[in-house]
Amino acid sequence: MKPPSLASRIAGHLVLVLACAFAVYPVLLVLKKALSPGQQFDLSLSPIPTSITLSHFGDVIGATDPGSGHWLFGRQLANSLLVAGLTTILGVTASCTAAYALSRHRFPGRRSSMGAFLAVQMFPATLLLIPLYVLLDRLGLLNQLLGLTLVYSTTAIPFCVWTLKGYFDTLPRELEEAARIDGAGPFGVFFRVVLPLSRPAIAVTALFSFMTAWNEFILAGTFMSRQESFTLPVLIHQYIGQHDAEWGHFAAGAILVSLPVMALFYALQRHLVSGLTAGGVKG
Repeated sequence: MKPPSLASRIAGHLVLVLACAFAVYPVLLVLKKALSPGQQFDLSLSPIPTSITLSHFGDVIGATDPGSGHWLFGRQLANSLLVAGLTTILGVTASCTAAYALSRHRFPGRRSSMGAFLAVQMFPATLLLIPLYVLLDRLGLLNQLLGLTLVYSTTAIPFCVWTLKGYFDTLPRELEEAARIDGAGPFGVFFRVVLPLSRPAIAVTALFSFMTAWNEFILAGTFMSRQESFTLPVLIHQYIGQHDAEWGHFAAGAILVSLPVMALFYALQRHLVSGLTAGGVKG
């Protein structure tokens, strides 16, 4: 195969640079507002701020409850980390076991179960607000982080099951049979053979579960009414009022909320490409 010419390689790199600039430009505008004094957006299209201040970040991080004096940002950061962490653990655990059963075993109701997982994905979260609210109220889980974790887990699991099921389908069954010949039981095959080989897909599943819980606002804003139970997206939304908006604080809060997700992307980047594409075809 003839290698690409210098001109075609330069053109390809220019296209990639333009695509990256197009994707990063809105983020740079938000960063500009977070670093610029005042609460109103600058009408200039330049992403470079004319003056820099860190007061918006300080105000958001140092926010306290006027009534009790508690540190709001720290409390709600802990809430977000707890909910996102538990959602990731529950989502990955339940998805791995369910996807493996759907991939390797044939049992009555298998196809209907897979169809049910797919059908759940078709309903938007706003359509489920009322039934979920009633369920949490009956169970006494309103304003409880456990209730929010259970809701997030049920919304993340269907997608994760389909992703992992497609990946498990590509794993050779001969590896599992060899492990059984060596004396491994069903749990040994699953934990010692299947899961280590599935790290790329599990990384994608974990990232999706974490992002589902970390960035979600509508459900958290509906089921939580006390500030000590809020997550970070609900805290940031409070800077947008009915008649005015503190865009400087909002932009600073958006940057702060994005940092953990960016760090998680960086930590899992070597697994993401193979994990996203591995379940796309059946071997």
